[in-house]
Amino acid sequence: MSLERIRHWVFDMDGTLTVPVHDFAAIKRALDIPQQADILGHLASLPADESAAKHAWLLEHERELALGSVAATGAVELVRELAGRGYRLGILTRNAQELAHITLQAIGLADCFAAEHVLGRENATPKPDPAGLLQLAGAWEVTPAKIVMIGDHLHDLSCGRAAGARTVLVNLPENPWPDSTDWHVRDCNALRELLV
Repeated sequence: MSLERIRHWVFDMDGTLTVPVHDFAAIKRALDIPQQADILGHLASLPADESAAKHAWLLEHERELALGSVAATGAVELVRELAGRGYRLGILTRNAQELAHITLQAIGLADCFAAEHVLGRENATPKPDPAGLLQLAGAWEVTPAKIVMIGDHLHDLSCGRAAGARTVLVNLPENPWPDSTDWHVRDCNALRELLV
């Protein structure tokens, strides 16, 4: 299926629609998480009280980042183009849902996404698990094959593949994961050009 025929688009948030600002190594140091560990996976493995306290710190840290979000190159134009065509748009982020909404407000795209189609880490098992993408497919009453997942990380691509969706890698000069990628483009401007 050609990209312009896919009418259901799901975006990662940080590093995909926004300029990446998370310093994951610093977050891991602040929360005493081994550098090789996945942050959300590690927090889920902790005793409930400790996990809750560290999640609260992470939420406040990420809130500051969300308020200062800057749109990635071409992201606003791409999303507005898709919305103007009447495409269904969703967000699937490992960030909190509340912060995804703050980020969309900050970059001027909140009106392009239905609130219920913005899913955070508390709405479904975080990527690379496909649960959130399958949830959106169910809400839209389409098969995952009619969805494209756009992101800047292997988690996004693996999620798309596991769900049976198409995948686009953006904002990386080279593609380290060709087996998980249907399209690789330098940025959202280049992705928009594929639609013209």
